[in-house]
Amino acid sequence: MQAAIVTVGDELLAGETVDTNATWLAEQLVARGVDVERITTVPDRVADIARVVNEHNAEYDAVLVTGGLGPTHDDRTMAGVAAAFGRSLKPSDAVLTWLETQGGYARDDLAAGTTDLPRGAQPLHNEAGVAPGCVVGSVYVLPGVPEEMKAMFERIESDFSGSVTHVTTVTADEPESALLDRFEELTDRFDVAVGSYPGEHVRVKIRGTDETTVNEAAEWLTERVVTA
Repeated sequence: MQAAIVTVGDELLAGETVDTNATWLAEQLVARGVDVERITTVPDRVADIARVVNEHNAEYDAVLVTGGLGPTHDDRTMAGVAAAFGRSLKPSDAVLTWLETQGGYARDDLAAGTTDLPRGAQPLHNEAGVAPGCVVGSVYVLPGVPEEMKAMFERIESDFSGSVTHVTTVTADEPESALLDRFEELTDRFDVAVGSYPGEHVRVKIRGTDETTVNEAAEWLTERVVTA
């Protein structure tokens, strides 16, 4: 399964808020064997949200959108997702009933637009807040508040699966450029992928779907580099 993550918010693009949601979601998906192919941040504009969701929905098996939910003027995500599918927004009776019976809210307590979802969407109830999420086709719309987003993801996590990737790290005390020949030989010998991350030392991450192969590749490389 291949997935894309879309985070929505002017504050993310302005650097006012750190985008921890994308990192957390990517970690959860990868742990379930999902290949995360794109992480895209878009402003609170319906046209931008609609365009990116439409493009990613056509290319990937699943799209997870987080942020911009609610009834305030800058909460544009539901409208953007609705536009991506050529649908209108419609108050959800299921969301209203849940908020009244499970959320403890009276109808008059809810701001106009709180229960609006794209027509035909499957509601995702917000057990840690108010604004609902939803599923439209293979697009999952989640809140931007981290606690709410995580609680909602737990309800849908079984929808995401694939071949689990095993990862191990070798730390080398050599320049990255000096290791290239050994990286090439490593990938010739073993069915693994290699990524290198320079810093005080070079962290070499070895990834593969077979745990034994990954461990053997790590042992092979450890014997042939100066380790930190």
